[in-house]
Amino acid sequence: MADSDLRENITARIKEQADIVQIIGECVDLKQSGVRFLGLCPFHGEKTPSFSVHGGQQFYHCFGCQESGDVFSFMMKYYNLDFPGALKELAGRYNIELPERHRSKKALALERKRDQLFAVNKKCAEIYSHYLQTAKGAESGREYLRQRGVTSEIEKRFGIGYAPAVEAEGWNYLGDKFNKEEVASAVEAGLLVQKENGTTYDRFRDRIVFPIFDISGRVCGFGGRIVGEGRPKYLNSPESIVFNKSRLLLGLYQQKESIRKQKRAILVEGNFDLISLVAHGCENVVAPLGTALTREQLRLIKRFTKEITLLFDGDQAGEKAAVRGVPYFLAEQLVGSVALLPSGHDPDTYVRQHGLEQLNGLLEKAESLPEFVMASLIRQHGLTLDGKSKIIEALNPLVKSAASPLQRSVFISHFAEQLGVSADHFESLSKSSTTILQSDTGRAEKMRGEVKSVPLTIAQKQLVEFMVLYPGHLAILEEHGIRGCLAGGIGEVLFLQLKVMVANNPEFEPEELLTTLPDGAERKLVTGLLLRASRQDQVEEEEGVAEGITDMLSYLRRFALQKDSDELMVRIKLAESEGDLQKLQELMIEKVEISRRMHGEIV
Repeated sequence: MADSDLRENITARIKEQADIVQIIGECVDLKQSGVRFLGLCPFHGEKTPSFSVHGGQQFYHCFGCQESGDVFSFMMKYYNLDFPGALKELAGRYNIELPERHRSKKALALERKRDQLFAVNKKCAEIYSHYLQTAKGAESGREYLRQRGVTSEIEKRFGIGYAPAVEAEGWNYLGDKFNKEEVASAVEAGLLVQKENGTTYDRFRDRIVFPIFDISGRVCGFGGRIVGEGRPKYLNSPESIVFNKSRLLLGLYQQKESIRKQKRAILVEGNFDLISLVAHGCENVVAPLGTALTREQLRLIKRFTKEITLLFDGDQAGEKAAVRGVPYFLAEQLVGSVALLPSGHDPDTYVRQHGLEQLNGLLEKAESLPEFVMASLIRQHGLTLDGKSKIIEALNPLVKSAASPLQRSVFISHFAEQLGVSADHFESLSKSSTTILQSDTGRAEKMRGEVKSVPLTIAQKQLVEFMVLYPGHLAILEEHGIRGCLAGGIGEVLFLQLKVMVANNPEFEPEELLTTLPDGAERKLVTGLLLRASRQDQVEEEEGVAEGITDMLSYLRRFALQKDSDELMVRIKLAESEGDLQKLQELMIEKVEISRRMHGEIV
């Protein structure tokens, strides 16, 4: 059978088995209406459902934005996958074997590498779990867990283990359990650290160890909490091709069905906060891995519920964490609320001291996320004239993240009423606090209408790709003249748009840029960049990013020098035509200096 026929056969088999209503229903709240299901479109902001899913005919269509397609196109668009990625994801869901010849050698090699890391992580989890249960050297770990109220059933459910101390088992306890190939994979996964002489030692030592599972139940990495004194208190696996902590949640694999049934997820900050709540009967709780809540993590939860309550310590850090998450909640059209614990408590201490019933009472009184943000800002700045100005400025990212013009209007009216100002006055203050940003936005909009579809050079494409994927480096790129390098094209439009977004929220995700772009050349370019980045399926290492920014800045310096050189040649020709020998000599000295600097950049 030809490759094309085989691919069509597998595609057809997946379509036969896939339930498009179930798959889309993980991301969109669908309600049946006759033979179809209706919901709010996940691809554009709307308040009235216009997104229609037909189970019998296995397709979807949005009457608002005109997006339509089958189960493959939905997976590609919603999860930023290419077709092979969507094919693989769906084949895995329905246990359909995907022939290897459908994938390139590079893809197959990466897949084998991923499988090796998953396998060594799984073996490591089993080793640590067995050690916790049986070893004399794990007695301190078992006692620590007993004091926390963690039962053996909870330990097994979450795969909790113990990494032995050096005094008990030496430096290379884990490495001695692996064969040569597994040691190489364990080094790549960050379970072992390799010294310059080639020997290895365990990364995790004297720690309670939590395996981090993906949504399919594969062990991607580990989080370790030290027993007793020592630093760092918590230690995670390093980033790898299977472990990206911004795209994983502790407990989601074990708790996803409870979250679906209860139609709400409780999000806490710490590993033991989660374990303690589960031990006391709270079955719908998850936790990030020591990072600020990300949009990718919210998208994972969204597959099972659209309602999330943040249960945080009652301190400023908890308030700031809630405020940072608001734009992501709005962008994903999620219902967010916040429950703050009394001062001096975290979820673990609170539930152990007061029990599940009082905790549930606290959760039922959770404040809606926008209301919480407003109350927090009032506590922080007060309601003086200066305080109100600061509050309005701080609310700008929230208002701009509204999912629709109607929601934005409601926010402005409601916040204005709470501040005792008119909606018009609120908007005018908001505009005055972002004059520079609006100026950039206006220039971007003006240029969007004027830009000709001039193709970008290879170097310009590399610059655009880097600034889109790594917007945190935009300031230094601007200092080195990136705007001039991209002047007059869609690259400059994107630069101006990114500048506005970075000023509003320095931690925004590159994917959010798409929500600000209309259909056209810029959107098409950015979509392609993000798709290519997702296909790599690998987080850039810090040194890789550092190398990238070095290359970009070097190019910008060469560009600036070349521009100076071109302008200088015009002046040299003018001096020659006028017979001004003294001026010509001065200009030639300048040219030699520029040529020397250009050669230095190239070298």
